Amino acid sequence: MAISATRENDLLATVPTELFIAGQWRAATDGRVFDIDDPSTGKVLLSIADAGPADGRAALEAAVQVQESWATVPPRERGEILRRAFELVTARADDFALLMTLEMGKPLEEARGEVTYGAEFLRWFSEEAVRISGRYSVAPDGKSRLLVTKKPVGPCLLITPWNFPLAMATRKIAPAIAAGCTMVLKPANLTPLTSMLFAAVLEEAGLPAGVLNVIPTSTAGEVTGPLIKDGRLRKLSFTGSTPVGRQLLKDAAETVLRTSMELGGNAPFIVFEDADLDAAVEGAMAAKLRNMGEACTAANRFIVHESVADEFAAKFAQKMSARVIGRGTEEASTIGPLIDKKSRDKVHELVTGALAQGATALTGGDIVEGPGYFYHPTILSGVRPESEILQQEIFGPVAPVTPFATEDEAVRLANNTEYGLAAYVFTRDVNRSIRIGERLECGMLGLNTGVISNAAAPFGGVKQSGLGREGGTEGIGEYQSIQYMGIADPYAT
Repeated sequence: MAISATRENDLLATVPTELFIAGQWRAATDGRVFDIDDPSTGKVLLSIADAGPADGRAALEAAVQVQESWATVPPRERGEILRRAFELVTARADDFALLMTLEMGKPLEEARGEVTYGAEFLRWFSEEAVRISGRYSVAPDGKSRLLVTKKPVGPCLLITPWNFPLAMATRKIAPAIAAGCTMVLKPANLTPLTSMLFAAVLEEAGLPAGVLNVIPTSTAGEVTGPLIKDGRLRKLSFTGSTPVGRQLLKDAAETVLRTSMELGGNAPFIVFEDADLDAAVEGAMAAKLRNMGEACTAANRFIVHESVADEFAAKFAQKMSARVIGRGTEEASTIGPLIDKKSRDKVHELVTGALAQGATALTGGDIVEGPGYFYHPTILSGVRPESEILQQEIFGPVAPVTPFATEDEAVRLANNTEYGLAAYVFTRDVNRSIRIGERLECGMLGLNTGVISNAAAPFGGVKQSGLGREGGTEGIGEYQSIQYMGIADPYAT
C-alpha cells in the first residue's frame, strides 16, 4: 500500500525551509531559493532558502560567538541534549523515514533502517560525552608532573553527502556536540530537507542557539570556500567524493585546518571456494543494494573463486532480478531510483562499456523507462580486468563478477585500487579470514557479513578513501585537541 499524497504533503508542511543561524530560521540574505526534487518522479517537493557567502559568514560568526560558553557546558548536560534528541528522532521515525524516501528515493523499509542507525549516533555519543578523560603522571625524572587534557577543537564546518541524509548528519553533529564544539552544517543540495528537520529536533531537545547553524546552498564552493580560509574555523569534516576531498585538503592547508575526510570507495567482495554460497549471496545483496548501491561502503567488485564463480553469479542474479522496482513510498518497492539523471547515466555508461568489452549481463543492464531515475539491478560476468567499471566507484545497483584462482591473486585484485574504505570476505576458514584481513588495504572489513556500519565502531578508510574516523570511541577524538601542562615538582623547596 502506497503512502497517500495527503500524508506526504502534511509532512512536507512541517519541514523548515529557511536557513538556521544563531537559533533563528531566516531567509537567505539575497532572498534566493532552490528546488528539491523527488528522484522517483522528477517533481519539486519544496523550495528552500539558498545560502550565499554572506549567510555562510553569519553562520560562522554565530558559531564563533558561542564557542567559549558552549565549551564550558557540563558534559552531562551535553549528553542529555543528545539523549533527548535520540528520543525525539525515534519518536518521529516514520516522519524521518518518509522524508528521506521523498527527497532521496530509498524504499521506506531501508529509510526506517537509516533512522535506527542514524539515531544510534545520538545515543552513543550521549554516553561518550561523559567519558572524555585525560591523564596525570609523574615525569620520568621525577622533577615535574604531567597533566594531559582534552579540549573542544572549536568551531567546525560539517559537509554531508546526499546518500544518507540523516545518518551522515548525526555521525558528525553528535560527536561535535559531545566534545563541546559549535558547528556550521552544509547539507548536500540534493537532500537537505532531512537535515533541516533534524535541526528543528535539536532545537526542541534544548541545543542552545548558535551551537548548530545550517546553511543549505546550491553554490557550495562560494559559501564554504571563504569559511575554510577563515582563521576562526578550527575543523573541517567532509564526506563525499575523493576528487572534491583532495581540493578541500588543498584549501585547508592554507590555515593548517584540522580535517576529517570520508571519501570514495571501491570495495572488493571476495568469495572463496569454501564459503557458504547462500550466505555469500545474501551478504552480497546487503553489501551491493544498500541504498541502491549508492553508498561508499557498497561492494563494487565481486572477486569469486573460479570453482564457484558461475554458481555464485547465477544465484546472485536470481536474487537481484526478484527485486521490485518502484517509488520508495510503495511498500512493495525494494529498489528505488538513483539520485538524479546524471548519476543514472554514469552507471549505464559503465555497464555499456563493460558489455562492449565482452562482459555478459546475467540480469538487468538497462535503464527503466518512465518517470524517475530508475536502473535495473544488474549482474555482469566475464568482466575484463582493465574494464573501467572495475576502476570506478559504480554508485548504482550493478555487480561485476570476476574469477580468481589463488589467494594471492584475490588479494592482488582486491588491493588494485587507489581506494581503501571497506572490503568483504566470505570463507569458513578462520585462519584465512585473519590472514586475508591483515593483507587487505582497507579501513573496515566484513567477515562473512555484508553489513558493517555500526555507531559503536570506527568508520573510515586508508589510501585515498580518507583521513580520520567517525563513530566508536575514536569518533569523538576528531573533535578534540590535546593540551599538555607541565607542573612544577610539588616537593621542590
